[in-house]
Formats: sequence, structure tokens, C-alpha cells
Amino acid sequence: MRPVAAISGVLALLAVAVVVVATGLAQPARQAPLPPAPAPLPVPATPPPAAAAPAPRPVPPAVARPAPVAPTGPSRAIGRPWAGRLVNGVQLPEVTADWLTWDPVLKQIPNRPERRWGTAKLLRTLRAVLAGYHRAHPHALQVLIGDLSRPQGGIFDNRFGGLGHGSHQNGLDADVYYPRRDGRLRAANRPDQVERALAQDLVDRFVAAGAQFVFVGTRVGLRGPRRVVQVIPHHNDHMHVRILPPRGT
Repeated sequence: MRPVAAISGVLALLAVAVVVVATGLAQPARQAPLPPAPAPLPVPATPPPAAAAPAPRPVPPAVARPAPVAPTGPSRAIGRPWAGRLVNGVQLPEVTADWLTWDPVLKQIPNRPERRWGTAKLLRTLRAVLAGYHRAHPHALQVLIGDLSRPQGGIFDNRFGGLGHGSHQNGLDADVYYPRRDGRLRAANRPDQVERALAQDLVDRFVAAGAQFVFVGTRVGLRGPRRVVQVIPHHNDHMHVRILPPRGT
């Protein structure tokens, strides 16, 4: 009976083992643990609103020079060039294709507005002579024109700067600067800087236009009819043109 019992015990153990194995197979396989969920992405902070671009700096309006007042009647040269006044004067433009204005006190372009008034006849003479000069010399630079008279004429002496003028009082006088050999647009500092051929041509043209006088310097060698072209001091950088007064004055 013992062998049978032993066999029965073995069989019982095998049955238990089978049950255990079967039970283990029946259980679902253990899954590997899931990886942790990723951390949520940081939400970017709302950027502060961009600062508004600064408004452009206002540009001040250009300072417009007042237009010269149109004369209310014909220009009149009253009295003498050295003791007179100007009525209904006309202002010489500071720049054209034929001339620039030169301030003899400040040594610069343009001349100040209050220093460039004359009779309408004087301005017509300047326009005609300088236009003809540039037609004959198309490559020549603009001619510099200096002082004429003050708005109502009158005294224009050294109280207004520089040497002043003994005349220039009634709108009949104009200072016209000699062209320079180096082509610079400024008054000549020395007589040897003057382009004599062009300067002589200007003198001749003012004489032909009927100038009463053309005063020239002592060292520039300019010539003309003696009764018109006269040599005087302080005119080695410019000629002083004086016209006859308009009719009726």
C-alpha cells in the first residue's frame, strides 16, 4: 500500500503544480508602468504692448522773407547821390542767373535786403548789362552786386558798417564786383586777382548802356572815356556804377 500512497502524493503535488501554473497563466501579464505625463509647456507671458513710436518732431515752417512792397508809383531819385533820398524804390533780387548779391560788411552772399534798393531804371540797367555780358560769356559765373541804396535812400555812411558810402543815397548807384581770375564768388582781395579782360568788358557795357560814371580802382588797369570812367581810391575790388536819373526827377 505504501507505493500506491507515494504515487498518490506525487500525483497530488503535480495537480497542485498544474493548478498553480494554470492560475498564473490565467492572470493577465503585468504591464510596465507608464512613463510620467510630460509637464505642461509653460505658457508665455503676454508681452507688454510695444511702446508707441515717438511722434516725429514737428518741423518748424520755413521763415519766408516778406516780399518787397511794390512801388505805388514811378521810382524817383530825389536830390543828389550824395545828398538825396529814394521814393518808390525797387528791391534788387538777391540772386538770379546773372548775378548774386554780396554783403561788403559781412563778406558773404547774399547782401542784406535793406542794402539793395534802387530806382526801377537802375535795376533795368543792371539786368540788361549783365544779361548781355552772359550772352557774350556763357561760361562766366554770376557777377557779384554789392550795395545800392537803403529802402528810402538817405545817408549810407560808416554807421552802416565798413567804410560806408559818400553817395548811394538816391537809388542811382550800384557796386559791381570784378570777376576773379580763380573763379571764386567773392570780392577780390588784391588787384592781381581780378580777371581784367572780363572786368573791362563789364566796364565797356555799362558805358554803352549810358552810365553817367563808372568809378574804377587805382591798380586794376581799367580804362574808358575819361568823362565817364574815372579812377578813384578804394575801388580795386569793385566798380561803382552811377546812372543818370529817370526823366522827370
